[in-house]
Amino acid sequence: MNDLSLAEVVGASARALKNEASSNLGAIQSIASRMKLLALNALIEAAHAGEKGAGFSVVAQEVRTVSGEVETLAAALGLGLRTGVDDLTGAVARLAGEARATRCVDLALNAVELIDRNLYERTCDVRWWATDAALVACAQHPAPEAAAYAAERLGVILSAYTVYLDLWLCDLQGRVIASGRPDTYPGVVGAQVEAEAWFRDARALQSGDAFTAVDVRTEPRLRGAQVATYCASVRGGGRPEGAPLGILAIHFDWQPQARAIVQGVRLGAGERERTRVMLLDARNRVIACSRGEGVLSETYRLRADGRSQGHYRDERDRLVAFHETPGYETYRGLGWRGVIEQQVE
Repeated sequence: MNDLSLAEVVGASARALKNEASSNLGAIQSIASRMKLLALNALIEAAHAGEKGAGFSVVAQEVRTVSGEVETLAAALGLGLRTGVDDLTGAVARLAGEARATRCVDLALNAVELIDRNLYERTCDVRWWATDAALVACAQHPAPEAAAYAAERLGVILSAYTVYLDLWLCDLQGRVIASGRPDTYPGVVGAQVEAEAWFRDARALQSGDAFTAVDVRTEPRLRGAQVATYCASVRGGGRPEGAPLGILAIHFDWQPQARAIVQGVRLGAGERERTRVMLLDARNRVIACSRGEGVLSETYRLRADGRSQGHYRDERDRLVAFHETPGYETYRGLGWRGVIEQQVE
């Protein structure tokens, strides 16, 4: 049983105790009231009996006094018990709220960790494929035959790795000299990409062991698809220390992979319809959303206040939980965050 379900059980038990106590105290107070009424009737009868009723009058008066004390004690007990149970119920509610918030922070971390583990594999892919002999040969001497063979090799890779839209081999001047899907994307080969941020960053790499990554964007040459682009340099002899010959850019098919992660977050019964799971980039731009809202167009108003993780209630009394990427292996991440926004019941 987790903290949240335990708090809910304790809260329900406290409410049941309060109801039971209220019922029993009500019965005690009812008995006390009846005793007072009987004592009053007895006093009236004793007064009618005159001297003969004097002893009975003393007993009736004592019954009246005891009933009053019982009633006072019951009232005090009821007030104390209600206050105690109310305090307990309030504490349990706070515990349940904190447990729910902590769980949402964990879910936010899980979402960003899953995507980072996925993207770490992309960094391994691009560095490995950049050493392929066909790509090295084409980058060194981009003759038509070499380019055709490089394209064939890229196509073979794409047939096995379905998470990519396309793979591009570029020369150092920023011209795409081979791609894995020239028939699907006919405008790619020959395109100039020297102005692209990913190419400029990759051109500056100092080793074949290094890689670059840029934030999610749409790529016009891939029919406006959402992509995460990873690059490595192609080097002489396929060795990390070899002279740079070209750039390999791999375009990760972002939208379906990211959607599967944010929609796959494990939410409890009844939570999904009031919860929005998101991935934000370092600028708080929405790059994935379980509802498909605002992707690449919305800047989320996250109040992180310098924290790498945490939670708060926003102006609409919604719980907002977040966690910054911790990175994975050699992939430090791009400052992305997982965010859970939930309407509290």
